[in-house]
Amino acid sequence: MTAADASPDADAALLALAQRLTAQAGKATPQALTRLAGGRNNQVFRLDTEAGPLVLKRYFTDARDSRDRLGAEWSFISHAWSRGVHVVPEPLACDRAEQAGLYSFVQGRKLGATELAPVHVDAAIDFVLAVNAPPRPALAPGSEACFSLTEHIATVERRVARLATLDGEVPHVAEARQLVAARLQPAWEAVKADILRGAAAEGLALDAAIPGDQVCLSPSDFGFHNALIDETGKLTFLDFEYAGRDDPAKLVSDFFCQPEVPVPLAMHEHFIERLTEGLGLDAASVTRCHLLLDAYQIKWTCIILNDFLPLGATRRAFADTGAWAQRCAEQLAKADAKLGLVGATSD
Repeated sequence: MTAADASPDADAALLALAQRLTAQAGKATPQALTRLAGGRNNQVFRLDTEAGPLVLKRYFTDARDSRDRLGAEWSFISHAWSRGVHVVPEPLACDRAEQAGLYSFVQGRKLGATELAPVHVDAAIDFVLAVNAPPRPALAPGSEACFSLTEHIATVERRVARLATLDGEVPHVAEARQLVAARLQPAWEAVKADILRGAAAEGLALDAAIPGDQVCLSPSDFGFHNALIDETGKLTFLDFEYAGRDDPAKLVSDFFCQPEVPVPLAMHEHFIERLTEGLGLDAASVTRCHLLLDAYQIKWTCIILNDFLPLGATRRAFADTGAWAQRCAEQLAKADAKLGLVGATSD
């Protein structure tokens, strides 16, 4: 989709925004602007200039969703670049009023699940350890950050509860309601009971705050669905609109539960061991990494079903992801598959 596919007024406004940001960054004036596919929550455009392409990103905002997507991404990437961590796009300029950011263009392609190898997982771990090298800046908490077991449980509980009121206008909503009632809600009750038993057995207090030295900077929504690999094999990680301070156990669980480019659970222990060594995780943090995996399988099932919520439909319309009914059918199939992983061992 090009800007010409939109209304002339929208086209002119986008071009003017692109010109302001490139001027602010000291970059060449954009000659063309092309909508890129794949943005789930945002609008992403390629800007072609005489000096090469750049990326303009416009972030979704809604009165019902208070997350500062631009602020989170800009802060996290700026921190990475300040530390010489260049496996993320370079931040060039931003406009907070317009909720837009200008970034370097990354050449590459998505990794397929079948080509995912241990070397790629280690590159992801290396990135996490690099951005967490001391001293760590006092970034804001990440989206849905959790600093106790109680907060982890409450976060998933809220996600499950939201699915009790699905949007009746969304395609395939009847099937979604059946999946939630017959499978997701009972699975969550069983997982929650397992967490409570496990915490008691390990002597972990549910309300105990995670010590500050056990909190990490998390890319959040972290995985190979948000990465590109170039012809040399270098990985570049993308999309940090939910990033911030968080529990390492949530980072690990999200990494292994994101459904688009699944990471084999056989690598779960290796990931934990490297973080334990690199971040100095204590025994309680390691226990949380193991206890919470199934909770995040449930949470990611809820995320997959976001399209059936009113806000989810609004966000997807902003991002323009294509045929609605087909997408909803696909999301149902993904949710069903994700629930099938609850209880799978990572050992």
